[in-house]
Amino acid sequence: MPTANSDNLSTGVDSNLPWWKHLTGYHWFVFAMASMSWVFDCLDQQLFILARNNALSSLLNDEQKKDLFQYGDYATMIFMFGWATGGLIFGSVGDRIGRAKTLTLTVLLYSLSTGLSAFSTGWLDFAIYRFITGLGVGGVFGLAVALVADTLPDIARAPALGLLQSLSALGNITAGLTSMLVAYLGRIGTIDPANSWKYLFLVGAIPAVLCVFIQLRLKEPEKWVEARKAGRLSGVKFGSYSNLFSEAKLRKHALLGMALCVSGIIGVWGIGFFSPEIVKSVITQSVEAKQLAGIENPTPEQLATLKADVKVAADFWMGVNSIVQNIGAFIGMLVFTVLAQKIGRKITFIIGFLSALVFTVLYFQTFNGVSYIPLSALMGGCQLGIFAGYAIYLPELFPIRLRSTGVSFCYNVGRYVAALGLPIKASLTAWFAKGATTDVEKLTAFRDAASYMCATFLIGIVVILFLPETKDKPLPD
Repeated sequence: MPTANSDNLSTGVDSNLPWWKHLTGYHWFVFAMASMSWVFDCLDQQLFILARNNALSSLLNDEQKKDLFQYGDYATMIFMFGWATGGLIFGSVGDRIGRAKTLTLTVLLYSLSTGLSAFSTGWLDFAIYRFITGLGVGGVFGLAVALVADTLPDIARAPALGLLQSLSALGNITAGLTSMLVAYLGRIGTIDPANSWKYLFLVGAIPAVLCVFIQLRLKEPEKWVEARKAGRLSGVKFGSYSNLFSEAKLRKHALLGMALCVSGIIGVWGIGFFSPEIVKSVITQSVEAKQLAGIENPTPEQLATLKADVKVAADFWMGVNSIVQNIGAFIGMLVFTVLAQKIGRKITFIIGFLSALVFTVLYFQTFNGVSYIPLSALMGGCQLGIFAGYAIYLPELFPIRLRSTGVSFCYNVGRYVAALGLPIKASLTAWFAKGATTDVEKLTAFRDAASYMCATFLIGIVVILFLPETKDKPLPD
């Protein structure tokens, strides 16, 4: 097996060969470990999205349950604050002590705290576990991207990073399949449907096993090791936020890069990942109407059966929607990667943001049953395709001494700002819902609020105009 010292091609690169032909066995190992860390990270993110409503329905008191959607926003906002904080901390730590060591810690942190969420007894401890999970989740992206960018040869860097981000859809799809399996087990009586959310969170603890392989075999990139040695001799600081913001060029890249990420993050976490709420509401209303047809005065037993049937149906179709949405995301990220290589990063971002705006509004305004679920693929492809751009583009903005720090700052710290999108959406929903008395009217208010929030995609279009084109340029040293 090739060693970590064989991880860079310097001369004699044949550009006619496919990018993967330039990779050694060790390159593939690094790519696999970084990708799996991010895949499981996304699995835990998506499990939270799918379990969020059921968990809160179980943990909130009767008074709190009246504002279930709002508490869903609060839980997500707390998670995103943890995410942003973890990005700040572990991005800098990764530049200082090494990408591989820090990646091990973040995977362990997010997987164990996700598992502990299953043992929550109320809103407070659930929120604490969400914050800790966010800390671990926040560190992974910048570390995984920096690890791959610094290890793989330049000719393979952009397509490999685009593929790394695309593979995140596998984590989301696995979460959807897990949700469907748990719903099925609840339907046949193997588990209590009321505790289905606990099983989802327990599955999220599995990635802790990955830490063993990361810690034992993964080495630090040779580029980083050599640069770190030189930095100690010359006094250059690694992972320093003061250095990141002391140079005008890097400061510009950091702040505009953060704004670029804010646009996509609000679009996905403030809007797109609330599609399960749309699915659940529509399916619930549909199943209830069908089951109650012709029954004038249902008995308590009939109502209890109806409640169980409705929950199982809603959980099942939420899982299907998640799978379809993330199949679209996988394709969208691959398409973004190809376009970024052919026509450039900036124009591809503009196409991506415009497409996300159009198809997100279309989904939230028109979804009215299971036959509309294919729209979720279009929305997911356009929204999450943008995130392949973040994986490719952000490392190209920062030198090796600040690469993990800069990428993590842009991708994760922007979540402090993006988290504000959640109470804004909640306030918009409440404003549109004034005077609403029926579930249908409340759902319409939710649709309208999400649609107006899509203006966030316009921010990304404006910001990218002020950032450099990096296509076919080497990583900054």
